[in-house]
Amino acid sequence: MFEHLNQGAGSIPTLFFAFAIFHALADFALQNTFIARSKIPGADLSDFFGSGRGPRGLWVHSLTAHSLLHGGGVWIVSGSAALGLTEFILHWLIDFIKGRDLISFHLDQILHLSCKLGYAAFIAFAII
Repeated sequence: MFEHLNQGAGSIPTLFFAFAIFHALADFALQNTFIARSKIPGADLSDFFGSGRGPRGLWVHSLTAHSLLHGGGVWIVSGSAALGLTEFILHWLIDFIKGRDLISFHLDQILHLSCKLGYAAFIAFAII
């Protein structure tokens, strides 16, 4: 389906653009307020659960579901389940760190898009 994306080094911009589109969809359009908040341990979820914080460990499920969307996007664009799994793990770790206020929103986005650029280069230069 996406064979046209893998056409040598010249495809890096095309691949990156496709990865960036999926990133924008998963990180913005498909990430609702519930997921954005509930993927952070200890977040105030009173809008959703009254005075409580919701089920214990909810953040693990929310962060995992969010990261799976990203991994799936990379898999769809690249055709590589290994790259999809790599994206799932890296996205999970980056958002986990951001959720603890150890990095800024801007650095979070730079790291995510840097991963996408790396995947495009790997594919274009047939490293994988």
